[in-house]
Amino acid sequence: MTVAALPFQSDDVDVLAGALYTWCAERNIKLRSQQGLSIASIAIDLYHAGHHTQDQLLVALHDTEIH
Repeated sequence: MTVAALPFQSDDVDVLAGALYTWCAERNIKLRSQQGLSIASIAIDLYHAGHHTQDQLLVALHDTEIH
């Protein structure tokens, strides 16, 4: 579940965006596609779970089974 009420700082957005752009580029996924939006939601959940760097997020995304 994504908690939209929690505010993000500029650095948080940079980390999330960097991981998302990298993940999608590796897999040739368009960011504005349904799959891109799903990955963004997963990345936000992982960020809230404690993965606060781009590298940590990418590792966590690689470890997450995404269909």
